[in-house]
Amino acid sequence: MGSLGIEQSRLQVAIVGTGIAGLTAAIALRKHPQIHVELYEKATELREIGASITLGPNGLRTLQRLGLEDCISDQVGYRGPNPISRFYRHWKTNEIIGEDFYEDVSEPLHYTARFHRGHLQQALLKHIPSEIIHLKKKLVSASVDPRDGVKMHFQDGSIATADLLIGADGIRSGVRTAFVPDFELEWSGHTAFRGIFDASLVHSIQGVPLDSTHWWGPETNFFATRLAQNLFTVQGGIYADPQDPVAIAKFRDGGRWDQEANINLLREKYVDWNPVVKALANVTPDIRYYPNYFCGSSLPTWTFGGRVTLIGDAAHAHGGAFATGGSLAIDDAYALYLALTSVFPETTSQKPSSGEILKALKLYEDTRRPHAVRLLKVVHANNEMKTKKILAETQETDEELRARAKRGSGTTWLHEHDVVKSFEEALAASSKRI
Repeated sequence: MGSLGIEQSRLQVAIVGTGIAGLTAAIALRKHPQIHVELYEKATELREIGASITLGPNGLRTLQRLGLEDCISDQVGYRGPNPISRFYRHWKTNEIIGEDFYEDVSEPLHYTARFHRGHLQQALLKHIPSEIIHLKKKLVSASVDPRDGVKMHFQDGSIATADLLIGADGIRSGVRTAFVPDFELEWSGHTAFRGIFDASLVHSIQGVPLDSTHWWGPETNFFATRLAQNLFTVQGGIYADPQDPVAIAKFRDGGRWDQEANINLLREKYVDWNPVVKALANVTPDIRYYPNYFCGSSLPTWTFGGRVTLIGDAAHAHGGAFATGGSLAIDDAYALYLALTSVFPETTSQKPSSGEILKALKLYEDTRRPHAVRLLKVVHANNEMKTKKILAETQETDEELRARAKRGSGTTWLHEHDVVKSFEEALAASSKRI
C-alpha cells in the first residue's frame, strides 16, 4: 500500500479522511501530473455522517475554480430565491428582524447554498477513481523520517508509506492525535438537534419561507431550510453551562455524536415559539444528536516532521460556528494545492526534496492558520459570553435581541474570504524573508 508500484519520481501523498476536506484535497492535488494520491478511510462504506452542510461564497468559488460546477449546481445544493446571505426572524412574531447582505458576490453560483452532506460527498466522489480509496483503514499510529517519508500503521495490521501525509479526518483526527497526543477538545455547552426529511411534510404548513431562515430567540435559535432533491432540514438545540454536571450528564454525555435522539427534545423546546417554528418541529419525524465540540486552544503549528499537515476540522475545529466549516475545509485544500504547486511546478519531473516539501507546508500554514486563529478567537469569546449569561441567569431583552439581529453576524470576512489573495500575500511575504 502507499507507493503500490507507482513510479518513485511522483510525489506520493496519503490523505486520511474522505469527508469534504479530504475529497477536495484529493481532487485538487490530482490535477498535478507529478502527484499521486491515496485516500484512507476508517469507515466500512463511504457514508457522510450528519445531516446538512452550508457552503458560503468562498467555498463555492473554490470548488468552481477546481472545475466542480456539477458539485455545486442546483441539483446538488439549494439556494433560496433572494440573493441575500442570511435572514433572521423573530422567535415569537416571525417578522424579519435582520439580514446579512453580500458585499462582493455577483455570481449566482456563489450564493450561499445548503447541501445534504451525502449528496455533496457523492458528487465529489465522481471525480475520484475508486481504486485510490481504501476503506476500513483506521489509523493507529504514524511516524516521520524527514528524509525518507511517512509510515502509517492501521488497525487491521496493514502499513502504508508516503512522502506527504494530510490529516483530513475531522474533529477527532487520528493524524492529529499521532503527533499531538495531549490535544484536547472542549464542549461548548451547546447541543444541536437536527432532522432531515422529505419536503412534502412541510407543504401543509402556511408561511414556511422559501429562503433558508434563522429564527433568533433570547436563549436559543432555530434554523430551517429546503435542500436539493426535495428534502428539508431543521436544527434546534440547547445552550448550557459546559461545567454543569447535570448538563454534562444529560447533553454532553447523553448520547453519541449522530445518534438518534428523542424527538420531544426538539418539540418541547419550541412549543412556545411562533406557529411556523412550532409546526416545523411537530412535523419533523426524527432528530439526531450533536454535542458541540471545538478546539480548546489553537494548535501552534499544523506541520509535523516536515511531512505531515492538517486540513479542515482536524486543524481548527470551531464547533460549526457561522456555518463555515465546509468552506474552510475546501479553502484549506486549495491553499495546500497552491502551496505545493508553487514549489513543485506541474512541469517539473523531479520529486521535491524534503526541504521543498517543508517550504510548501509552511506556505500553506502561513496562508490559512492566521485566518483560522482569528475565527477561533471569535468562537471562544462568543462561548464565554454565552456561559456568563447562563451563570448570571440573565436573559437577553427583546430590544437587545432585535439590535443583535439588525447588526447581523458580521462574518463577511469569513464567507467572502479570497483564499487565492491570501495565498499570494503569504507567498510574497515568504519571498521577502529569503
